[in-house]
Amino acid sequence: MKRLTIRARLTLVHGGLLLLAGVVLLAVTYVLVDQRMREPLTGVIAKADIVKAPFGKLPTPGAAEQVRFLLQEAQDEAKRNALESLLTQGGVALLLISVVALGFGWLIAGRALQPLHQITGTARRIAAADAGGRGLHERIALRGPRDEVKELADTFDLMLERLDRSFDGQRRFVANASHELRTPLALNRSLLEVAMSRPGASAELRQLGETLMAVNERHERLIDGLLTLADSEQRVVDRTPVDLAEIAGHLLDQVAAGTPELTVRRRLAPAATAGDPVLLERLTQNLVENAVRHNLPAGGQIDVSTGTVDGRATLVVVNTGPVVPGYEIEAIFQPFRRLHHDRVAAPGRSGARDRAGAGRGFGLGLSIVRAVAQAHGGGVHAHPRDGGGLVVTVTLPPLSAAVPAQPARTLPAAARG
Repeated sequence: MKRLTIRARLTLVHGGLLLLAGVVLLAVTYVLVDQRMREPLTGVIAKADIVKAPFGKLPTPGAAEQVRFLLQEAQDEAKRNALESLLTQGGVALLLISVVALGFGWLIAGRALQPLHQITGTARRIAAADAGGRGLHERIALRGPRDEVKELADTFDLMLERLDRSFDGQRRFVANASHELRTPLALNRSLLEVAMSRPGASAELRQLGETLMAVNERHERLIDGLLTLADSEQRVVDRTPVDLAEIAGHLLDQVAAGTPELTVRRRLAPAATAGDPVLLERLTQNLVENAVRHNLPAGGQIDVSTGTVDGRATLVVVNTGPVVPGYEIEAIFQPFRRLHHDRVAAPGRSGARDRAGAGRGFGLGLSIVRAVAQAHGGGVHAHPRDGGGLVVTVTLPPLSAAVPAQPARTLPAAARG
């Protein structure tokens, strides 16, 4: 019984109560009819003694007794037939009514539980809206009498409204704080450039300026990542046709020119999708930079492929590098989370910038990748590569797919750079 749905249990209760009431009614009717038919035909039998036979002769005592026996036997037969007919036809009618009652009970229970189905559907859509608070803008908005179910729906809507305000306030705080921090960093950069460009600047001053410029650039990249992450957590409405193969090819040309020590392999088949070109370029750029940054010191490889798999645009980035435990895969997609073990940086990306920490990541790259993919109605997953490294796969809807979306804020020009 516990495994049945509420609708099935309500239907069984409704049908069971009706069946029980019908059985009680049939039993009471049977008892009343039985008591009514127990009265003998005494009056009729007594009159039989004075009934004169043909030719005016009175019946003999034996004939009267025979008439009485015949009448009693006829009465018992009629009683049995009436009671059997009552039980048979009443039982059949009760079964038919019970079947009809079960059907009506099923319909009535479904009608009564319809508001709960609406609440469940809304909760399921919100739960399927991925991370970042997407989907919290939706409301149940249940209409009907103000009963217990309506009170539950209104309470659920109130909870969603508060959560939506909380998530939206958090995103606005990150974006506003990041914008405010860009101003002093831009001022620092200007002052350092002026100090380093003086004709009489010493070598120590220039070296200090380069180190401070690297630190300043690192902070700028952090703020840029925060801005992109805050913006990419919104659904994209204005979509334009984009080919992931074209974006990947453009970025790989830059990687091949800047990191000759790495072997770059490409298999770029058309992978058409629709979305924000700037955000999709940032997604691809983060994946490629992550593959370059966390590669082997020498003899490293990067394999990038695009195409259409099961009707969805797909981007796969594979890189060699340190062994990544499977249980740490999910951690690298969280903001400001990096693997606990040291990640080896490829050669050629050191010097003053690395000494200042500019070559290290912030743990925002893959979190931005996931946020951008989800904002476009897609997804991203990763698994360790055999022999070390990582395999990251991004899937996006095809060009013709229409993905429900909510309005997104425009990415600032400074962050888009």
